[in-house]
Amino acid sequence: MDNNTSENKKTVLSLVQASGTPTLGNYLGAFKNWKEMARDNDCIFGVADLHAITVRSKPADLRRRSVEMYAMLLALGLDPEKNIVFMQSHVQEHALLGWVLNCYTQFGEASRMTQFKDKSARHADNVNVGLFTYPILMAADILLYQADMVPVGDDQKQHLEITRDIAARFNSIYGDVFKLPEPYIGKHGAKILSLQEPEKKMSKSDPNVKAFISLTDSTDTVVKKIKSAVTDSEARVYYAEGKAGINNLMTIYSCCTGKDFAEIEREFDGKGYGDFKAAVAEAVAEELRPLREEYEHILTDKQYIEKCAAEGAEKASAIARRTMRKVMKKVGFYQL
Repeated sequence: MDNNTSENKKTVLSLVQASGTPTLGNYLGAFKNWKEMARDNDCIFGVADLHAITVRSKPADLRRRSVEMYAMLLALGLDPEKNIVFMQSHVQEHALLGWVLNCYTQFGEASRMTQFKDKSARHADNVNVGLFTYPILMAADILLYQADMVPVGDDQKQHLEITRDIAARFNSIYGDVFKLPEPYIGKHGAKILSLQEPEKKMSKSDPNVKAFISLTDSTDTVVKKIKSAVTDSEARVYYAEGKAGINNLMTIYSCCTGKDFAEIEREFDGKGYGDFKAAVAEAVAEELRPLREEYEHILTDKQYIEKCAAEGAEKASAIARRTMRKVMKKVGFYQL
């Protein structure tokens, strides 16, 4: 990160879990705006591989997914020279601060986290303590870098609230140690829904692969998935209540073309869903093609990935160590 950045720039932190290839929903909902976010702020982007082990996976799979997610961050155009792009597990202070903050978090606070209840239900065979303390590690991720702002979706707002509560409690005991982070309010990404069940969010963990578009899907796959998207029997393109499938496709088309709903309705006036789906498929394929090509190119250059990851870890560690030294001193640990 440029040490000469202007003082009015904010530090924005965003970590993404290494749990599989992101979807079109992730891209249009968040990633598409990250390059712009990075231009206007001092950004720290990371692969949250420590968070990924709350769900059991094969070591080789975790390593592969972590590298793939890191390559995806670079492919999004997040310049590692101007931003910090790193892997969470390469900075040991995350785990250390996570433990300290565990001791400043009340059991009742942690037990109110709705994501723990949701994930426990989905992974009933492995309800581990890490799943329960996940929000406290997330708090450590944020507070370690004195982040001013954090982009959060609806499902993460509660985690930012507990982060602020923990930070405020720590500060009330030891003085001004942590910044209290705010939610990042930038250009709002769109909420993209399942292509097969447009009442629910698009998810990479959906057992029906036709329900989501992966950022690494080929053009042919994208076209097939869009053409098989659930719509309705009316065969008229307009945005309205009760037309969840068409509304979702219109949102996707709008994000990829910049056209508003009124323009889209005019463009497809008198045309059927076949023409509309073909246009949506082409727009999505064109939107994702350069990203996919750049991702595939970066993924073949392991030396470049390792260089960027090592440099990112070094920059991230310098900030993390500074915060951690202050925390250790305040709590009363004897330091060499």
